[in-house]
Amino acid sequence: MTSTDTVPYALIVDDEADIRELVEITLARMSIKTLAVANLADARQAFADERFDLCLTDMRLPDGDGLELVSFISDNHPHCPVAVITAYGSADSAVASLKAGAFDFVSKPIDVAGLRALVAQALKLAGLDNDAPPHPSLDASPRLIGNTPSMQRLRETIGKLARSQAPVYITGESGTGKELVARMIHAEGPRMGSAFVPVNCGAIPSELMESEFFGYVRGAFTGAMRDTSGLFARADGGTLFLDEVADLPLTMQVKLLRAIQERAIRPVGANDETAVDVRVICATHRDLAAEVARGRFREDLYYRLNVIEVHVPPLRERRADIAALAGRILEALARKLRLRHSPTLAPAALEALEQYTFPGNIRELENILERAVTLSEDAVIDRRYLRLNSPLLEGQAQVEPAPSEALASTANAAPRPAAPVDTSVDLETQLETLERERIQDALETCHYNKTKAAKHLGITFRALRYRLAKLGMN
Repeated sequence: MTSTDTVPYALIVDDEADIRELVEITLARMSIKTLAVANLADARQAFADERFDLCLTDMRLPDGDGLELVSFISDNHPHCPVAVITAYGSADSAVASLKAGAFDFVSKPIDVAGLRALVAQALKLAGLDNDAPPHPSLDASPRLIGNTPSMQRLRETIGKLARSQAPVYITGESGTGKELVARMIHAEGPRMGSAFVPVNCGAIPSELMESEFFGYVRGAFTGAMRDTSGLFARADGGTLFLDEVADLPLTMQVKLLRAIQERAIRPVGANDETAVDVRVICATHRDLAAEVARGRFREDLYYRLNVIEVHVPPLRERRADIAALAGRILEALARKLRLRHSPTLAPAALEALEQYTFPGNIRELENILERAVTLSEDAVIDRRYLRLNSPLLEGQAQVEPAPSEALASTANAAPRPAAPVDTSVDLETQLETLERERIQDALETCHYNKTKAAKHLGITFRALRYRLAKLGMN
């Protein structure tokens, strides 16, 4: 609570007397003052007379729809989180309420433990929970770099999404920072004191997915020597981030849908389900709607995950942010490599970066700058060390490629145009740089599934692991 004399005040709207009584008793035991009404008109009047910190409303009211009240509160009393009470199994109503601006929902018959967890999250959101951890400082929180209009809009959207518990679907090309957006939504919301659990759905073998997501009990299968929690259990009370969710097989999509709808999981080998309180945020660089049309992704899961969609723009659409991004990346590299001074970019190098198309987005910018810092002997990085692959920039390059490079490029038909040879760098360093680029290409092509990447490169998985460790790419 904000002060010793401030008690949270909740409005309960339901035409069933026993539901009103159950909710009032539950909230009273949480030291929350309540007012209960039976219809939409009385609820509107209550908001005209008093200020509430939380509202719980049934979806079906005698004189209207609960969604009308959700919209009314969102428009006129945005400080007040509102949750809806839905009929059992009414997933469509729950999704509709979240889209209308509801904080969360609870299904009938009401589970008291689930209701308490929901109310606790609402109090954290309203700043009325003494046990909630302090909001992290800007320096400690993940944050987006850049002040272009698209970045300003994205930050505003993140602030709004952080106030909701609705599932979020993040779209954008590979390397744009979708996980960073998910982390910001988590860090700025009421779940910030609990775990943020990221998982790359394409990196888990299909035969291990169920045990990875839901855990398993001792003796569930050969080698299960003890009870082991899964990703959902680790994210209980926090956020589960499903990256590349389009890579989930259909069999796992069914189980994921049930876990999200019922807010419960059943570990492999267990007889009973376990309740979990998890907010799900997912992301993919694919078009999920197109995947649904092709029959590769379940339509019901798509609508359950895509309650609110947020798009992360590619780097080429916010070129004015490149200077700030590059500066921040170079500062991080200086700390990582323990350099005395942070490297800077020569004007020609920065101009070249601002003209580059960045098919790999921010991740590619990080790789380009790390390679340039490694190769450059000066604190000011010259353009030639960037080794960009844009045809436009190659025509403007000041350094002509060596004849041996052109010959090698034609003979091998490498996926990327060869970069100019820097004669000041020894052969071993050049080969290491080439190997790093080829492995990075394979990982990105295979969505960071190392088993597939090894096959793509024509080497064993063990050999790939050795090379990743040797090159410091783990």
